[in-house]
Amino acid sequence: MKEAIFSLNRYNFPMVKLNLSNIKSGNNNLKLSIEPYGTFSKKERSFLLNFNFTAYSEEDMEHPCVEILCMGEFTFKEISSIEEIPSYFYANSIAILFPYIRAFISTVTLQANYQPIVLPTMNLSTLSNILKDRTCVTE
Repeated sequence: MKEAIFSLNRYNFPMVKLNLSNIKSGNNNLKLSIEPYGTFSKKERSFLLNFNFTAYSEEDMEHPCVEILCMGEFTFKEISSIEEIPSYFYANSIAILFPYIRAFISTVTLQANYQPIVLPTMNLSTLSNILKDRTCVTE
């Protein structure tokens, strides 16, 4: 069996903002925004995926009810340049990190003593090109 060329080392949530007061009736009418961007480190052979998640209530599209930044660090086995990163990495890294974000949102809204926001499973493969375009390189 062939060994994986990348792995998730760690993830964390350095920024979390909640304003659940503008959610009037449940959370079935939330509008979601997901913005990924990344940084590839040649020296460390690592990729830092930043995942900005924002949810808006239909009643108030100007003020987010949930804002979360999730950061995930991936390392590569034998890749030392951005050109060597396989195209499937971008979609897979998002797919690997999203369940953690989904669970965190449910937990933090439940712990705030509100009806938990339960995100559906989502096909986020369309975000792979966005992530690839929003990736910078450091030495």
